[in-house]
Amino acid sequence: MRRTLLRRAGVVLLDYLYAGRHQLRAAFDRTTPDALIAGDGTRAPVVLLPGIFETWRFLRPLAEHIHAAGHPVHVVTALEDNRMSVAQAADLVRAHLEQHDLTDVVVVAHSKGGLVAKYVMGMPDSGARISSAVTVATPYAGSALAALIPVPSVRALLPSSPGILRLAVSRAVNARIVSVWGWFDPHVPGGSRLDGARNIELDVGGHFRILARPELLAIVDEVLAPAG
Repeated sequence: MRRTLLRRAGVVLLDYLYAGRHQLRAAFDRTTPDALIAGDGTRAPVVLLPGIFETWRFLRPLAEHIHAAGHPVHVVTALEDNRMSVAQAADLVRAHLEQHDLTDVVVVAHSKGGLVAKYVMGMPDSGARISSAVTVATPYAGSALAALIPVPSVRALLPSSPGILRLAVSRAVNARIVSVWGWFDPHVPGGSRLDGARNIELDVGGHFRILARPELLAIVDEVLAPAG
């Protein structure tokens, strides 16, 4: 028991060091979204969706990995730090898909971004533009820890919140989702299992640090690999 507690404490420490470093980097990052679309990439377009309190720049290392493999990577700058409701965020993603006439899209999303991805995939018109999604550390069943933070956008992630419950009973798109999470997530202690999806639990701890792990990058590469 003591060893497990120490291991989890180490995970939390490393996780917040990772998050703090990349939030600081993102704050001073002046990269433009155009840089992720430019180039000779001719493979399937990817839409990158960050979690709550994250901008797209927090996920830039992941975006650059995907872009280097030949994919144009789209970010929805209007999401800002994704503190709006899932429905509002989904409407912004829908507008981006339509404005750029994107089809056969693969969404790669972190945390709350995965909820937004699932919501968009269930929309009558825009959902057909998305072929699949890889979601990382997404609270599909909510997180009881949201009760500890008195911020409406966080409280909306409680397991009993109407938005979480509505998404839970909507299962039509689950088969097109690959849900990935670690053995211990200090923000989503219940894990990210989604009924009907391809569920992958990695031997990796953390809510943020998992984003840079080679195991996750290999899964993203596999999903993005052309059929055949």
